[in-house]
Amino acid sequence: MYSMDRTLAAMRHGSIPGASGRVRPLTLLGDPVLHTACEEVTDFGPALGRLIEDMFATMYAAQGVGLAANQIGVSKRVFVYDCPDDEDVRHLGHVVNPRLVEADGVTVRGPEGCLSLPGLEAGTPRFDHAVVEGVDLRGEPVKVHGSGWFARCLQHECDHLEGGVYTDRVTGWRRRRVLRAAAKASWNV
Repeated sequence: MYSMDRTLAAMRHGSIPGASGRVRPLTLLGDPVLHTACEEVTDFGPALGRLIEDMFATMYAAQGVGLAANQIGVSKRVFVYDCPDDEDVRHLGHVVNPRLVEADGVTVRGPEGCLSLPGLEAGTPRFDHAVVEGVDLRGEPVKVHGSGWFARCLQHECDHLEGGVYTDRVTGWRRRRVLRAAAKASWNV
């Protein structure tokens, strides 16, 4: 896995996305923007590029591996990622107007957290293979294949853009425990 120190050093030298971005406040569980489906992006101008840069900067500052636009209060169908798969291969990019077109394989219940629920995690079932299609910031088609941890990331971010959070997929005692912890969390005012 890549080190956060290397990532931050590369950002300072402008060699990875987010170097010119502004860190924005994270939207936390309970904010309506997190629980509403996001709007399609129709304007592929400079504002979209700035949003993506800000999203990368915010994701890195929070030490995350993925971030959806509604996690910084913007109800647009965009997510960014810098996430390893189970073989420690790094995947870096963004997807605008993504569609989860495949989610299959083995279902794995693994620890999952979220920048919008800081400090919490729960065993969440996800498929170990996922494919997302969409476009890049210029409107050019992209197709992203993920396996293992990266497949989990792709599914997690697509859920955000549909107005969901990982706790929606957790059931039973795991769900009760994580929601109880969220209710007691210092960030939940």
